[in-house]
Amino acid sequence: MAEKGFKRKLAAILSADVAGYSRLMDQDEEATIRTLTTYRTAITDLVQQYRGRVVDTTGDNLMADFASVVDAVNCAVEIQRELAERNAELPEERRMQFRIGVNLGDVVEEQNRIYGDGVNIAARMEAMAEAGGICISGRAYDQVANKLGLEYEDLGEHQVKNISTPIRVYRVRSVPGAAAHRVVRAKEPVGRKWHKTAWATAAALVAAMAVAAIWLMYWRPVPSVEPASAEKPTIAVLPFDNLSGDAEQEYFADGMTDELITNLSKISGLLIISRNSSFTYKGKPTKIQQVAKELEVRYVLEGSVQRAGDRLRIRAQLIDGTTDHHLWAESYEGVMENIFGLQDEITRKIASALSVKLTGEEQARFGTKETDNLEAYEALLKGRDYLGQWTPDGFAKALSYYKLATELDPNYSRAHAKLAHLYILSTSGVFPFEWRVKLGIDFIRYRLLARKHLEIAMSKPNATAHVVASTMALFRRRFDEAKAHAERALAVDPNDPDAYRAMAELLLYTGRPQEALDFVEKSMRLDSHDISFDLDNMATAHLCLGEYEKAITIAKEAIARYPDVIVYWWALAIGYAHLDRIPEAKSAYEKYLTVWGAGFKPDIALEMLYTPFKYAECADICAEGLITAGCPGQPSGYYKIYAENRLTGKEVRGLISGHKLNLFYGTFPFSIDHSEDGKIKVENPRLSYGGVWWMKEDMVCYRFERPDLIRLDDCWDTYRNPDSTPGSKKEYFSVTDHHIFPFSVEK
Repeated sequence: MAEKGFKRKLAAILSADVAGYSRLMDQDEEATIRTLTTYRTAITDLVQQYRGRVVDTTGDNLMADFASVVDAVNCAVEIQRELAERNAELPEERRMQFRIGVNLGDVVEEQNRIYGDGVNIAARMEAMAEAGGICISGRAYDQVANKLGLEYEDLGEHQVKNISTPIRVYRVRSVPGAAAHRVVRAKEPVGRKWHKTAWATAAALVAAMAVAAIWLMYWRPVPSVEPASAEKPTIAVLPFDNLSGDAEQEYFADGMTDELITNLSKISGLLIISRNSSFTYKGKPTKIQQVAKELEVRYVLEGSVQRAGDRLRIRAQLIDGTTDHHLWAESYEGVMENIFGLQDEITRKIASALSVKLTGEEQARFGTKETDNLEAYEALLKGRDYLGQWTPDGFAKALSYYKLATELDPNYSRAHAKLAHLYILSTSGVFPFEWRVKLGIDFIRYRLLARKHLEIAMSKPNATAHVVASTMALFRRRFDEAKAHAERALAVDPNDPDAYRAMAELLLYTGRPQEALDFVEKSMRLDSHDISFDLDNMATAHLCLGEYEKAITIAKEAIARYPDVIVYWWALAIGYAHLDRIPEAKSAYEKYLTVWGAGFKPDIALEMLYTPFKYAECADICAEGLITAGCPGQPSGYYKIYAENRLTGKEVRGLISGHKLNLFYGTFPFSIDHSEDGKIKVENPRLSYGGVWWMKEDMVCYRFERPDLIRLDDCWDTYRNPDSTPGSKKEYFSVTDHHIFPFSVEK
């Protein structure tokens, strides 16, 4: 029997909130509040027109109930139409988009408020909706499927939080403000009068949809990491407080946070926000519920570390960010020698508190120490702390501490993986060129050092090692190998944004740009703070799809965030060129050369060396755009490094043994004379030196007697040049970890 004062009823519930509300508030609180107030008034008016009533407005949320599901869905569509028109009149960065969920369910009504599973499911539908979009439950869909002029996409069944049975979810297609591809008119709204012409209305809708779709590409909440991840508990680990009374121990408290993020992220049943996002709260007063909302997580882990000599005291607590309820809290005391056991224990307790079942492989990872050398472990923590500063000096110190960790424990695989990753990062297109100059970074040496440390790391590989291996294999055009490593990185650490970036890059360069965008979105969901690689991959993917306006918009946004990174100017120049905006294309390309600081103007062959496309389609788009923007060369003048032209080990040996190779580094010629007994002599206009050569499977390997390359093996793949002509002196290509050298053979 129902309690006195409570009333049950069947109702259609509409739940709405603002996507990216925290970002808007951070940029301009007053303007955001004014827009929210105006939009909320407009939504309330529409709810009333569709015979509903607003029952709750908290923060940026709004909830309404209706007697009819048809009215509720019609109202939701009209809200998105209205707000899309209003957004078209605002500057792009100030546009406010709502996510809306609709459900039909039983609710309990008390003093004009409603409660119950029907309300909770509506809120879950809202959370699954895109910014500017609408999701409805299966029960709501059954009532409207054949009654409205709308299209729906079946998203399947989802096990949502606090609801015992799976809920079928449908996305309402073609809603203005959402990322839709077709425009489907809904029924005429109740009481709404249009005063604009049909052409003006259509133009406004198209403009609003275009703007909203661009915004959605990199600001909307990103889809789940996998279809079932809506079921996963989502966690952010806030930086642990340093209670040691010693500022020098700050790195250790941060290291504890990092280790817990790393341990938790390896559990496939959890979704863990990356360090880059969590550490934006370091040193700031925080409210757990605000953090949970801004990072779009359910749970928040916080704690403290107190270290006195060899003694440790660690306190950790897990909080439900939606209710501020403490689910679990414990204190631990121990000694440094048992630091890894303490970290494992905390990770296990969190998994247990959230009822997450560990797989056999995940169970096996616990209790396995990566090193017994605590000095090496602390050096790794200090290196990571300095790298997080993202300054030239911080980078140099990080490099020195990572080196120290590998010297203190030569078998410390994670330290070798981190060092290899740092060497690759410093030679990437998102690393500021002025840093390279200041730090004296040697491209060839750093790439070979990355290979050296990677080989050690792969003796006990972690996700970072597989990410580096995938990146290096991709550069060598070993696409199957790159794919295998990217997949393994995701298997080892299903919450590593770098693993998703590696897979996105692999898909992008192997002719699957649309799928690459899906993985870009997943990496941005996990790491919303540092999206430099994501924006690069996103801009290039849209170039490959022929979506040049989108590529330009993303490149501009990237340049605003990271003005010293060269790759975005490259994409901007190509996008402008394909839209016949030639002056802008040439200006962007000149800026690209200036930021690069190369001191000369490269031709198209050199420009395309570091874009390892497996097929010609997107490579041609990039080459043609660069030439139009001012790069010297012909559209077909880049090197075609394709699998069918790769030489076997036997063919390579027969080609080079006892012969001299005449090679070109850019426009710089040099030669390597190979004796049959494995000796070499290298000559160029400035110096000469010796070394040895040998075959390793289908690669020719070198050890050069140069002081800067001593004890660094350099192995090369060899390809025929399908575009070679008699007398061109570029009959073959050698592909290394650092360059592509065209060459000819002197018998």
